[in-house]
Amino acid sequence: MKSSPTPLSEENKTTKAGFFYRLQTIGGRALLYLTLAIWGFIALVPFLWMISTSLMTLGEAVSGDYVTKYKLLESFEVSDTELDTLLGDRVPDFIRDNKTLNPGELKQTAREFIQGSETYLLRGNKVYRGGLVNYMIAWQVAEFDIYIMNSIKITLITLGGELIISIMAAYAFARMNWPGRDLIFGILVSTLMIPGMVTIIPNFLTITWLGRISPFPWLNNWPALTIPFMGSIFSIFLLRQFFTQIPDDLFDAAQIDGASHWQFLLRVAIPLSAAPIMVIIVLSFIGTWNALAWPLLVTNTPDWRPIAVGLFNFVDEEAGSKINLQMAGSMITIVPILILYFFTQKQFTESIARTGMKG
Repeated sequence: MKSSPTPLSEENKTTKAGFFYRLQTIGGRALLYLTLAIWGFIALVPFLWMISTSLMTLGEAVSGDYVTKYKLLESFEVSDTELDTLLGDRVPDFIRDNKTLNPGELKQTAREFIQGSETYLLRGNKVYRGGLVNYMIAWQVAEFDIYIMNSIKITLITLGGELIISIMAAYAFARMNWPGRDLIFGILVSTLMIPGMVTIIPNFLTITWLGRISPFPWLNNWPALTIPFMGSIFSIFLLRQFFTQIPDDLFDAAQIDGASHWQFLLRVAIPLSAAPIMVIIVLSFIGTWNALAWPLLVTNTPDWRPIAVGLFNFVDEEAGSKINLQMAGSMITIVPILILYFFTQKQFTESIARTGMKG
């Protein structure tokens, strides 16, 4: 006669249920982390490819190699005699161990060979070889010293003007009552749906007309590159949403104490809005720093052209694009953006989390 199974006690049932719950939790977290790791890797692939390509020679980049065969940087001391000697008579060791020379190259001097090579860079009596040579060549060919200074000046002017205009306009929409306020704000917000490329021609016609009546030129000058972007609707919208979340009690207390709108804005609203202001700085910096189409339209000399335009110096009409130098130049270009975001990511995240859509 079979004995009936002993029923589980309440304690055993609870223990068993807790075990399966923990198992499901662990499995769910493992799946979540695996998914995030996969998507994180996918997002990093273009960045890793750019770094790898920036360290290659043009031949390696075109052939589709994954990594370069050269070291990051090597330096060799060479005398003037060695530099001016024909390679057919004597080949320096750093060239011999790297490349088999053809008959045409043997008729060149070492100096001529190095100057026409993408692998080497000559500075005085020092010859450099390796992946980092691309960065040294890119800085020289693209005249990044000029373009970076232009980008810094354009970015600072644009940022300063955008912050001043956006903060004052956002406060006026959030804390001041005046006829047509909500209607005008709605019209401004609706312009966010207009593609940026559509506004290029109207903006160009506007700055051309303003340049004719202005005492100083606008085209090929900083006004054309900065003033059209100081009135950012997105920045006004973001700050207005944050200003409306400041408790009314603070505003009422400030008015009771006799504070004006300017005093409340400077002493209360702006200090409490550090996070969204930092978001505006980051987004505006990235947009201004990476601008290309508009600077090409309103400038025809390198005097005020930004760094993104300098990357076009690596495109040759006959030889095509020098992709390894373009990637090296791109890495130089994005370094300031990475540094800025590294120091502001906390404020950036806080602003996205805090700033709602309350009207």
